[in-house]
Parts: sequence; C-alpha cells; structure tokens
Amino acid sequence: MNKVVANADEAVHDVFDGSTIMIGGFGLCGMPENLIRALVRKGTKNLRTISNNVGVDGVGNGLLLAAGQIVHHIGTYVGENRLLEEMVLKGTIKLDLIPQGTFSERIRAGGAGIPAFYTPTGVGTIVAEGKETREFDGRLYVMERGLTADFAFVKAWKGDRAGNLVYRKTARNFNPMMATAAKITIAEVEHLVEVGELEADAIHTPSIYVKRIFQGELYERRIERRTVRKAAR
Repeated sequence: MNKVVANADEAVHDVFDGSTIMIGGFGLCGMPENLIRALVRKGTKNLRTISNNVGVDGVGNGLLLAAGQIVHHIGTYVGENRLLEEMVLKGTIKLDLIPQGTFSERIRAGGAGIPAFYTPTGVGTIVAEGKETREFDGRLYVMERGLTADFAFVKAWKGDRAGNLVYRKTARNFNPMMATAAKITIAEVEHLVEVGELEADAIHTPSIYVKRIFQGELYERRIERRTVRKAAR
C-alpha cells in the first residue's frame, strides 16, 4: 500500500481545531520540523499537544506556541522556552508536567491499549494529588492513565512507501511509542525509499501504525544549547 503524500501541507489537511496531537522529539532532536511548520501555516487552533518539551522560542513547537495555537500542553520539560513560562504565569495556557519516565510509559500504555497502570514515581508529591493510590508489597503506588491522541507527528531517518520507519540515534526517543498511540500517525522522513529497501530486522515502527508518509523538504538541525570547551592555556 502506497501511503505517500506530496508534502507536509497535504499531510496535515484534516487536522482539526481542538485536536490532541503527539509530537515526537527530544529537545530539538528528532522533531517533525516540516509537519510543525505546515500546521502553523494551516492555523489550526485550540490544540492539545503532547510532547517531551515545547521546543525553544521560535523553533519547533515554539512556533505553534508563538502563533497562539496551543491551549493545553502535556510534557516533561519546559526550561528552554521563555514564552511558555510567560503564558503559564498569565494563565493563557494550561500546562501538565509529568515525570519523564511516567510520561514515556503513559504513551506506551496508550499505544498498547492499557488504560492505566501503577507507578511509585510521584507518590507523596503534588504529582499524586487527586489520583488513586494503592499499596503493593508494602510500597505505595499512584495510578496513571495511558495517553492517546487524534494525531501523532513523528520524524524518522528513513521510511518506505508502505510506512515502515527507521529512526537514527537520539531521534529514536519518543517517536516510536507515539506512532502507536494515535488514531492517525503521520511520518516525515529524511529519505523515502521503495518497499523492500529497508532491512526487515532494522525496522523500528511497522507500517501498520503509519497512515501517511512524506519526505521532508527542510531540516535545520539546530542545537538547543551550544556548549563549547574553553581553550587550554
């Protein structure tokens, strides 16, 4: 089955106002840059985004934030985005911060059809407020719900026309699990190949999870925070 679409704009044509969207990436690595830019051009509003972080000011998910398209964000880290901090303090956006391991497991659970699970992370803190707790083998655990979405935007290194995906290095972070947890998964790839060119044992996301795929046009590969070593004297 050929799942290829012409470009990012065609790929996001049915993303509707009020959508819940999972967006892959860790910092600025492995984020679906082309899909994010296309969604900004489309102007879809009142989005509920689920991603590890919200990019940085003017980059990645930060573009959606600056355009006023996000009303609720669920993630684990927000330290690099000054605009998000301002919006949270003003009450113009809702923010749910989740411990990173719990965040990952909630997405994995959602993709596996598991509605909830118990974890010791967050017990006795504000993370557990309002949530069910239960004791197992003398230890207290808090119940967390699985996460799902209307759409998942993922970025892979290579993909074939059927939608099989291979990620590279750090980009193999939240992308694979998000691909399983949405009604419609859209993948952008650096290299689009014919079916059969990818080695079967090397495929990270099987095609059954992917509805649309296209080759991205522009990858800026920005560095979130450049750190250099001082020259020796």
